Amino acid sequence: MSIKVIKDFSDLARTDEALKEKLKACLKLKEVLMLAKEHGYEIIEDELYPPNEPQFTEEQLSEKMAKALLRV
Repeated sequence: MSIKVIKDFSDLARTDEALKEKLKACLKLKEVLMLAKEHGYEIIEDELYPPNEPQFTEEQLSEKMAKALLRV
């Protein structure tokens, strides 16, 4: 179920400009998880990593987070 939560949060970040900027500014996974929680999304950290399909795009994340979560 957490994958859907991650996708929903990612979708919201695509349409909400303020959230988009805050997500892009996150340099640590803890910051991403706290931001999601502030917006009502409980994300399980392990669900963000492979082998699960990435729910964020490279453009949504800081370079550091993109490397960690997308294996860019």
